[in-house]
Amino acid sequence: MITRITGQLAALQDDTLTLRIDAFEYEVLIPEFARRQLQGQVGQTVSLHTIEYLEGNPMQGRMTPRLIGFLSEIEREFFELICQVDGVGVKKALRAMVRPVKEVATAIEEQDNKTLSSLPGIGPAMAERIVAKLRRKVPKFALMAVREEMREAEVEPDVVTETYEVLRSLGHSEGDARRLLDATLASKKKFKDVQSLIEAIYQQSHK
Repeated sequence: MITRITGQLAALQDDTLTLRIDAFEYEVLIPEFARRQLQGQVGQTVSLHTIEYLEGNPMQGRMTPRLIGFLSEIEREFFELICQVDGVGVKKALRAMVRPVKEVATAIEEQDNKTLSSLPGIGPAMAERIVAKLRRKVPKFALMAVREEMREAEVEPDVVTETYEVLRSLGHSEGDARRLLDATLASKKKFKDVQSLIEAIYQQSHK
């Protein structure tokens, strides 16, 4: 099974990209939020975390192997989780993922059916089904996504996680704790320990 692929981004279309690796070119399906992040990188080397699946009707013997690519393991794992919901499937999940994992995970956790229903191919009934099946499974994805995005802020992942737990112990909800982290880490400042990050969070929140 191919779980990661690295090559030159030769072309980028609406829902697929082409990776050039030596004498071969590979077509990879990608969700919309990943496509937006790859704009401007044509000709550069990119690495994708991938899922393989067979597309077609097995009864007719027409099965085509396909690759789906993501920019991180978090995105790939979240996609696989979404596909576990009855009635979603690979194609519907790909079409629906127009927003970052953190936003979709937060909407599921907070039972925000309105936001989920606005995703392509996900109506009110499907949104309710997604919330019912995944609400208790998604909090870690929202936090993991924060950690992934904030590597640029020069903060150790353990510091982010410990600060999150401190905020929760102080009475903040999971969503509030992440929002406070997001707002402070967006400054891209360097935080060496939990205390300095907590101080900066409360300074930020009182501005």
